[in-house]
Amino acid sequence: MHHTIEVEDLYFTYPDGREALRGVNLTVPPGVKMTLVGPNGAGKSTLMLHLNGILRGEGRVRVAGMEMNEENLPRIRAAVGMVFQNPDDQLFSLTVFDDVAFGPLHMGLPEADVLLRVETALRAVGMSEYRNRVSHHLSMGEKKRIAIATVLSMHPEILVLDEPSAGLDPRARRMLINLLKGLDMTMLISSHDMPLVAELAEQTAIMDNGQVVACGPTAQLLADHALLERHGLAP
Repeated sequence: MHHTIEVEDLYFTYPDGREALRGVNLTVPPGVKMTLVGPNGAGKSTLMLHLNGILRGEGRVRVAGMEMNEENLPRIRAAVGMVFQNPDDQLFSLTVFDDVAFGPLHMGLPEADVLLRVETALRAVGMSEYRNRVSHHLSMGEKKRIAIATVLSMHPEILVLDEPSAGLDPRARRMLINLLKGLDMTMLISSHDMPLVAELAEQTAIMDNGQVVACGPTAQLLADHALLERHGLAP
């Protein structure tokens, strides 16, 4: 079985000369929920944007068994569901239904299939009764769940989430953690929310200064207080 995400020796420098990735190596096995932790500026978001080809650096990236290249890009983008930190970057239609239906419609699926995908995705995030609501009137927690539904409706193999609990109140955060726990998928989740990391992820990778400095079972890494403190993380 191929690993769902394989990154080897990945380098990336922004046009302003800032080196964001300096030889990143990371493997996410199939079916594993992995969190990516580290201080601000460690390169977490930059790395995530390489997983569906938004950014392209030097090195090797394989996703869902496919090399990252122009030819595979459309299939890789279908395989990787990206959920950005700010759901307003993801929700742009008038209603919740239109947002969740957008991807399947653009795949050219028949109307019955689109409806089924929308229903299934909204049910998965506990938002079935919101289908006719106006997206920009929703709370932050509701928007996050709809943003995840817009990605689930595309039937991706892998979910990549950037700071999913940021900006959520305790109740919305709890609902989000339960939602992600209940999804049986490979996930890579960038987060500063260490209790979420502890509860959700089987494995964790620590990034600092553009590299993955440690990777392993979450409980083991979180128990190593010296390691966490060395990389600006509160135990």
